[in-house]
Amino acid sequence: MHATSFTPLRILARLWASLTPRRIAINLLVATIAAIALNPIFDTPFLSVWGRSIFVGLMLLVAFDIAGHWPSRWLPRWVVQVAAVVIAAPVATGIAYLVMVQGDLTSFQRNEGLLWGFLSIAATGVAVGLTLALGALYRERDAQARSQALAFALERSTLEKQALDARLRLLHAQVEPHFLFNTLANVQQLVESGSERAGPVLKSLIAYLRAAVPSLAQSGSTLGHEIGLVRAYLDLMRMRMPDRLAFEVSMPPALAGLPFPPMALLTLVENAVRHGIDPSETGGRIEVGARADARQASVEIWVHDTGVGLDDKAAPGTGLTNLRERLKATYGDAAQLQLTDEPPHGLRATLVLPDPSPQLNAANAADAGAAR
Repeated sequence: MHATSFTPLRILARLWASLTPRRIAINLLVATIAAIALNPIFDTPFLSVWGRSIFVGLMLLVAFDIAGHWPSRWLPRWVVQVAAVVIAAPVATGIAYLVMVQGDLTSFQRNEGLLWGFLSIAATGVAVGLTLALGALYRERDAQARSQALAFALERSTLEKQALDARLRLLHAQVEPHFLFNTLANVQQLVESGSERAGPVLKSLIAYLRAAVPSLAQSGSTLGHEIGLVRAYLDLMRMRMPDRLAFEVSMPPALAGLPFPPMALLTLVENAVRHGIDPSETGGRIEVGARADARQASVEIWVHDTGVGLDDKAAPGTGLTNLRERLKATYGDAAQLQLTDEPPHGLRATLVLPDPSPQLNAANAADAGAAR
């Protein structure tokens, strides 16, 4: 395969490709400097020395480029290129002198100046050619190192993203049964107690599951959809304890399409019911709301309950722990979950998320218009 890839036509194409304008310009510059340095020791005109220097420089360039693509099983490519430069310098110089003396080899015996000129240009070609070749190889190696570093960084980023997606799927899978089992446990209490509300509650549960179950397999959701799930859940809970639970849910319509982690808001609402309203003898009220903050380029979503408040001695629940993990995995440090006591009693849970879309400005404009 390697032998057939270097046909005469391919070699000619490689020769032509190596003679780029930039390389030719560098070659002319180096050849001119070499000719100026060698001219004092020559009796021939400067143009003759300059022409031979240019020819030798072009041949070195071509040899270096072809050697870089020549197949070699036993030697590293850079060794082949360096050897090609060392060999090409005297060969190209000899060709230039043979053309000058029209192939008469006896001219070197009759004229020692020709032999001295040949040796001078050949030696200069080897020295300058090796210097430029080693410099080019160093730059090429440095470029390859940077390219590999970029490739490794891209691969690492891809692997990190895959790991993050897997982590989110695991956390989401842990959240799903948490909500379903808690909701079914509430219904079970009504059925076992023989409550007349068991039937309506089951009906509400069916409506809730119809809305919630399709979203379980989704990796993303919207704030509007999550608000709908919260309303269905609170309707269900109010039927279970109609005298002890009141709620209000409000959201600017412009924020309905805002991307939002599935079940994140429901986690806070369910936490308010279980740990705020249920333990309270008198029950309480839950308020759910959202607003856009254009100055901070963020969106705030809160759940405020007037239940028993925050218990500092209680261990963090599974729901809140998973929620913090999901926010960290999705938004990094750009998202916050804040829990604050609300005097005289109650708790306010606030989600502060970065605004990912122009909907923030739309929501702000809508709120401003409503205020006017």
